[in-house]
Amino acid sequence: MRKIVVIGGVAGGMSAATRLRRLDEQASITVVERSGHVSFANCGLPYHLGGVIEKRSSLLLQTPESLAARFAIDVRVHHEARVIDRENRRVVVRDLTTDETDELEYDALVLSPGARPVVPPLPGIAVADTLRDIEDLDHLMASVQDVSSAVVVGGGFIGVEVAENLVHRGVAVTLVEATDQVMAPLDLEMVEPVHEAMRAAGVDLALGVSVARIEPASVAATTLEDGTVATAVGQPVVHLSDGRAVPTGLVVAAIGVRPERALAEEAGLEIGPHGGILVDEQLRTSDPAIFAVGDAVEKRDALDGSSVLVPLANTANRQGRVVADVIAGRPGRDRPVLGTAIIEVFGLAAASVGWTEKRLRAAGRAHRVIHTHPGSHAGYYPGAETMALKLLVDPVTDAILGAQAVGRDGADKRIDVIATAMTAGLTAGDLADLELAYAPQFGAAKDPVNMLGWVARTLADGDVETVQWHELDAVRAAGATLLDVRSPAEHAARPIPGAVNVPVDELRARLAELPAGPLVVHCEVGLRGYVASRLLAQHGREVRNLDGGHRTWRAGAAAVSGRG
Repeated sequence: MRKIVVIGGVAGGMSAATRLRRLDEQASITVVERSGHVSFANCGLPYHLGGVIEKRSSLLLQTPESLAARFAIDVRVHHEARVIDRENRRVVVRDLTTDETDELEYDALVLSPGARPVVPPLPGIAVADTLRDIEDLDHLMASVQDVSSAVVVGGGFIGVEVAENLVHRGVAVTLVEATDQVMAPLDLEMVEPVHEAMRAAGVDLALGVSVARIEPASVAATTLEDGTVATAVGQPVVHLSDGRAVPTGLVVAAIGVRPERALAEEAGLEIGPHGGILVDEQLRTSDPAIFAVGDAVEKRDALDGSSVLVPLANTANRQGRVVADVIAGRPGRDRPVLGTAIIEVFGLAAASVGWTEKRLRAAGRAHRVIHTHPGSHAGYYPGAETMALKLLVDPVTDAILGAQAVGRDGADKRIDVIATAMTAGLTAGDLADLELAYAPQFGAAKDPVNMLGWVARTLADGDVETVQWHELDAVRAAGATLLDVRSPAEHAARPIPGAVNVPVDELRARLAELPAGPLVVHCEVGLRGYVASRLLAQHGREVRNLDGGHRTWRAGAAAVSGRG
């Protein structure tokens, strides 16, 4: 009988354990979990905080009892693995309730310790709550009672979700983020609608600043006339790097996570360049009897094969299944990661896959950028919502390098299609030929994904050249004239300062009025600008289209200026 020990439950560990049981009825399978819950929906934790998920019990997917009954798995909660004895293939485990220790023998060991919240060594940081597991949630739920204000430190997925759900509870929230934006998987112009939605809901975004220190709550004692002493407790004060002092009833640290690697490191297992456990394609560590999965391990990036940290639940679940197959003697191989992710913020979905433009620029990798602003479905059918799409393309191979989608409807569908295309190795131009489901309430005859493909082909064929929103000032400084081809009313309502306005439908008749020299044309979202560019190019003019039009430029300019 094979003995298999899994350290850590939740996504990766429990996927491995239950899959192993389905493959091997005779194996001895033991799961060791430090917390009191071995299978819970950690991605749902913020939504119980805000009351969206009303019942705490809804987050508890399996219990030790249910796993024992269905899968004959020995699940030991409140147990901590302390030492891995690789030579004798044993794990020393401590019962956190009784303080007793035990040794578990193994033929195969699976490490799934997950990741721990980053808590920087700031003065006063001990007062901050974190949100990683059910115990954290319970503590946070107790802390938030009767609180009217909160400071959330960190603008990643957890920080944004916690901020939103605190607002749902009626709490005034200040979100502090050291960079100039929330949600790093989005580029600046794409994240600006998220900033706008958060500010509109009342969140005070403190971007580009950090927490310097947290002043603990003060206690004042006053002696009353009858000789009794009354005490008053003040609020903690969060001091920011820009000099602001923010009194608050609650501080939540959501700065990010780091792989839980201590046990593996102490056992002498190899650690990767980013601090995660190093594994091969079959998820073996440097010890062939020990495997590792989930947030604790380093993954391979799908674009360049580099080692990356991608703490996503679907990746952890898949790795758990793969490692079970490998241990059971079946073929199994981990796949590179694209980092496909999505979040909803006050009704606005923001999704991404692959690399961002800022990452491509930092890496010095050549790329082509495409912005569009299509409707979520046919415009003549009621309820269509405009979304923002961004596609990043290799200008030589036409490979899709990344994509982003932001909107109130349809963003999830489009990013999933593009992620599937990237996995299948389709090019940007291939998107034009995808046969996607169409009815007017679901999409358009030319789906937004198809349109990205047509734009990619147009650029690849050289039918039009584009200028990005962040390049416009430099291009104009070099002598180009900005030509607004929208209607006079649109130009008057939302101009780009200094632009010349000639509507696209009047362009042929007014060619002689146009200034000499290179032109950059723009409309609202780029389509009329493309039509104008083709017209002008065939009349011998040097012309480029402002990619994504005024809407993309406006979002980028607002993000840079901090106007929101």
